[in-house]
Amino acid sequence: MLKTRIITALILAPIAIGGIFFLPPAGFALFTGAIISLGAWEWANMSGIEGQPGRVIYALVMAGLLAVIWQLQVPAITVLWLALLWWLVCFGLVSRYPAGSDRWGAVPLRALMGLFVLVPAWVGLNHLRTGSFQFGELTNNLLAILYIFLVVWVADIGAYFAGRAFGKAKLAPKVSPGKSWAGVWGGLAAVAALAVAASLVAGAGAVQTVLLVLASLVTGLVSVLGDLLESMLKRFRGIKDSSQLLPGHGGIMDRIDSLTAAIPVFALMITLLGWLSTGVWNL
Repeated sequence: MLKTRIITALILAPIAIGGIFFLPPAGFALFTGAIISLGAWEWANMSGIEGQPGRVIYALVMAGLLAVIWQLQVPAITVLWLALLWWLVCFGLVSRYPAGSDRWGAVPLRALMGLFVLVPAWVGLNHLRTGSFQFGELTNNLLAILYIFLVVWVADIGAYFAGRAFGKAKLAPKVSPGKSWAGVWGGLAAVAALAVAASLVAGAGAVQTVLLVLASLVTGLVSVLGDLLESMLKRFRGIKDSSQLLPGHGGIMDRIDSLTAAIPVFALMITLLGWLSTGVWNL
């Protein structure tokens, strides 16, 4: 299994790096749209759509919706505000599980939840790509995209080590038994250290540094919620992985679940802080 994971990672890493950091905005939108559509195919399974034709149709609907948003140039800030409200709702859903699952457990409702998760993630990512970024002395918006990835990865790594060392009190045992409160605090400590380091590299002032630490901590917390939401849906569905699309790694959703929550929330916060312009989605 380890060998399979490594081989898959070695194949996918250059593709992901090239698609995210070296494509022009239109190519970036298509590349990320393809990833989100594949994630939608997996979400259809988590929603309870058992037939392959239904899953493909769901993915095509997702792709069509993204195309319409791009073509109409729907204001990103509107979608990001709605995403924030959605993740507040998700906090209630996850914290109460399994109570309340009878209200959202129907297949159409779970399918609708996928739109609320995946569409804002794509919009937020493209907002980061097309907007004008300014933090300290840094003006490259690709660095903002790299930073949000680092926040999620660092939070995950910090949570892993802190959880192994001190993880007795469970965070949400009915949703994801492996997660602990110690893991959350360890992840947030690592994120805070990352934010301070990034501020030093960017030559940011004290106020900007404090704001970045706060924004990063909120993002780290929300990334945990994204992970828990997918775990809740998989547990409700009775499956371990979203798919077997990535040998040794499960599915795409298993890899981007935290990012789907972190990206729109982080993009909204740095826009409100004035570090990212609204941007125009020009082809």
